[in-house]
Amino acid sequence: MSLQIVYETHATTADNEARIATGRLPGTLSATGRAQARELGRRRRDDGIAAVFTSDLDRAVETARIAFADTSLPVHQDVRLRECNYGALNGRPMALIQARRARHIDEPFPGGQSYRDVQAATDDFLRDLAADRDGTRVLVIAHSANRWALDCLLTGARWPALVEAPSPWQPGWEYTLPTPWRGSGSSR
Repeated sequence: MSLQIVYETHATTADNEARIATGRLPGTLSATGRAQARELGRRRRDDGIAAVFTSDLDRAVETARIAFADTSLPVHQDVRLRECNYGALNGRPMALIQARRARHIDEPFPGGQSYRDVQAATDDFLRDLAADRDGTRVLVIAHSANRWALDCLLTGARWPALVEAPSPWQPGWEYTLPTPWRGSGSSR
């Protein structure tokens, strides 16, 4: 069988608006972000979603909490859905991170992790998801690095193209996860 994953990026934060790369810092939704979270809830509450899985970082948790506050939809936090750890560069200007992304596909950011580390954590999450949720449709709320990891793992995208291109926003991405999921290894 298979599992349907609907992926949504957390709503806009005060750091996003200030062009700061939050990384592993908690982050707080801005007024715009809170409105986006409410819109996410309206858009997805009747979309056949069986459960929501979110990063445990505050901005993703807050997005899910606002979006699904008045529903009985189960929301699960998972540490494996965290944004890339930029180490010493967490909380620094976004332009600084963007200029360095390509060199940190395999090499960790100073004191942090690489994008392939995020892919490995996402792959581990998918393995458990496939084992527990086969035949369902779930929503994942996380960060840009996790979406790129899903693109690599499930569509064959390559890291260099993802980190070098602008990261456009859209109201959700949809993926099909074949089950059982044994992982697809490392996409270059």
